[in-house]
Amino acid sequence: MRLFVFGLGYTGQALATRLRGQGWHVAGTGRGGTLDFDDVAAVRRELATATHIVSSVPPADERDPVLERYGNALGESATWLGYLSSTGVYGDAAGAWVDETAPTGTGRRTARSAADAAWLALGARVFRLPGIYGPGRSTLERIAAGTAHRTGLTGQVFSRVHVADIVTGVIAGFGAPPGAYNLADDLPASHDDVVVFASRLIGLPLPPLVPLDGLSPMARGFYAENRRIATTKAKRLLGWRPLYPDYRAGLRSVSAMSNPAITSAPPVIDSTDQR
Repeated sequence: MRLFVFGLGYTGQALATRLRGQGWHVAGTGRGGTLDFDDVAAVRRELATATHIVSSVPPADERDPVLERYGNALGESATWLGYLSSTGVYGDAAGAWVDETAPTGTGRRTARSAADAAWLALGARVFRLPGIYGPGRSTLERIAAGTAHRTGLTGQVFSRVHVADIVTGVIAGFGAPPGAYNLADDLPASHDDVVVFASRLIGLPLPPLVPLDGLSPMARGFYAENRRIATTKAKRLLGWRPLYPDYRAGLRSVSAMSNPAITSAPPVIDSTDQR
């Protein structure tokens, strides 16, 4: 089996590592790849022999660079196609649960919504992902580095997904029909809930409270949206279940795998967390 990944970054490399361990040939572009995205001849040769193609490349300048450069080749291929999209395509839901039947394109990520729709039109399995975290890329590292903050927004919630659960979701999608699939944990929560738990987990002081007007315009746009992501479809059609069903389980795993700089302080027990 041969996988080609446009964008071998954090998530793409995790997928590549898992499949290489199962004997797959994996090639791709991006910081973890060996091919230059602009080397059209070399990329097309790999695409011609791939059994599965995944793109994790987000839009740039309001366009999807993969579809712009290689869309014709992908459209003519009978190869399995996958696209790592974002739950940001749903926009603000005022805290309600949203599934794959919810309208898209109403939020701040219009280019992502357009790319999402274009990949669906090609017959891809489109995996809509919320905030991604995992080893080396989580609230724990930001707290340890002194770059984390709290917002004071208790009513604003969003979903998350551990990178390992994206990998198992994509692999489960190899045998699934084309369409959109949400992959997220089962416990949407506020930013501050996660920060407080992570601080106590590694025994560091709570980060400072930063009001919205002290954040960047991009961050303010993020906190202006409020939604909970439902994953019933992925569980039903893919047989997928998250290994880390909530941020507590996920952060405990990250903490156990992290370097001593994060785990050197003794943990503080959170008496409210008995799970």
